[in-house]
Amino acid sequence: MVEPPPVSVVTLKAIADAFNAHDLDAIMEFFADDCSFDMPRGGQPWGRRLTGKAAVREGFAARFKGLPDVHFGDDRHWVSGDRGVSEWLLTGTAPDGGRVRVRGCDLWEFRDGQVIRKDSYWKIVDVAQEP
Repeated sequence: MVEPPPVSVVTLKAIADAFNAHDLDAIMEFFADDCSFDMPRGGQPWGRRLTGKAAVREGFAARFKGLPDVHFGDDRHWVSGDRGVSEWLLTGTAPDGGRVRVRGCDLWEFRDGQVIRKDSYWKIVDVAQEP
């Protein structure tokens, strides 16, 4: 049996590149069939959880529709065993024309070189609180 390549910072950068290209096919190549995605918002402490490759793909497609120019920049990544972390600055334009600029991170879990869990966190930006 051939061992999958180990997950590395290069893997996380390649995933980020696929997200920035808005290439759903390339993104989903990194994900296992039984993957899950915990969104930053939702009615549960973990946000909203999407389970299975089709549901996760639909969630990512909705993100691209809601922020058509979404970009993850100022990123840095690290990996330890089957876990990884990506920090980033998300920028984009909402459908109402409002600009989004928020720091966040993804906690990644891998099995056999594929993503089985992506858990996303965003800072809550309250413009009224800014000095």
